[in-house]
Amino acid sequence: MVTRDGKEYLLPNEDKITGQVVNWSRSNEFVRIDLSFGASYDDDPHEVRQIAVEAAMPAGRVLKEWPVVCHITGFGDSSVDYVLRFWIRDPAEGLMSVRGSSIWRCGMRSRRRASPSPSRNAR
Repeated sequence: MVTRDGKEYLLPNEDKITGQVVNWSRSNEFVRIDLSFGASYDDDPHEVRQIAVEAAMPAGRVLKEWPVVCHITGFGDSSVDYVLRFWIRDPAEGLMSVRGSSIWRCGMRSRRRASPSPSRNAR
């Protein structure tokens, strides 16, 4: 079995019969992209989510049939953690180009925002 990033795996027959095998391309070519990022605790979470969703929209390869979403996933030492999720139809054209363009647009739209930086309290 060859993955989308070119890695080859050997699956023993027993695993195919007794286990679960995920086939990413059998019924369609849709792939969900997950972009994890962090924003400063000083930033309004609703505004961060809006900026991230708008940043993914112009990418011509992002499917309009499924909504682009952004969720808070956690609270780090120096940032609120988010995931931006969207779907594309053509993974053979590459995943990094659509990821990179969405990250770049998100950064350009949020230039006025503070970057998360580590902070520690000493006692």
